[in-house]
Amino acid sequence: MGALAVQDETFGDLLRSWRQRRRVSQLDLAIEADVSARHVSFLETGRARPSREMVMKLAEELDVPLRHRNRLLVAAGFAPLFPEREVGAPEMAVVRQALEKILAGHEPYPALVVDAAWNLVAANSAAAMFMDGVPAELLAEPVNVMRLSLHPDAMGGRLLNLAEVRAYLLHQLRRQAEASADGRLAELHDELAAYTYPGVELNVAHVPGPGDILLPLRIAAGDRVLSMFTTIATFGTPMDVTVSELAIETFWPADEETAAAFGRPAPAAS
Repeated sequence: MGALAVQDETFGDLLRSWRQRRRVSQLDLAIEADVSARHVSFLETGRARPSREMVMKLAEELDVPLRHRNRLLVAAGFAPLFPEREVGAPEMAVVRQALEKILAGHEPYPALVVDAAWNLVAANSAAAMFMDGVPAELLAEPVNVMRLSLHPDAMGGRLLNLAEVRAYLLHQLRRQAEASADGRLAELHDELAAYTYPGVELNVAHVPGPGDILLPLRIAAGDRVLSMFTTIATFGTPMDVTVSELAIETFWPADEETAAAFGRPAPAAS
């Protein structure tokens, strides 16, 4: 699975790559952008030069990530529009405050923040359960949450339904790599897909039962089995590359036994 090459490409090359990645025809893109298909063709072949507004319009219609919108702008001869600040930058105080409140408010259940490559940005104290007993080399910066989830010396060795969870995570990672053109995700997918688990049958598909609502993580924790599901949230209307790539993953108990293990009753059914 190869990553989309973007260095040293023209605006037309990049536009065509994103259009094809989104499986959109020149005609469909032209209709959405309110231009002619001929104009889209000329932009892709370099016979026409886009305005900055047209670059932004086409990028919006193709749902191009902010990081790559900057690259489209530069390739078209314009300055990038979207800044990329460090999470610790003074201007990001409001973002840090929001993250801290979400993480703290989710305790006693685990919650963490990751970047576009699934590297850990922040976590609450309950998320330490995912690091317990993990070799130091897997906890070296940057700590990768996907790697922790599937590595046989980390959560991959504690998941009782490893085959089902592994299949789902690899599928999601592959889709993210294809949609975002992020070569780091493609490399991470290939690394994780190569992990071996002696004695574990991986070619097992989860067949939903009549009572299934979500596929939980079934985690061995001493003499207990913790059953948890996750939700993922992102910031709305981001104008900063870093903010656009942050995701907050929160873990929830899937049954009463797991909720009791965290010292809190499970949510009452409505």
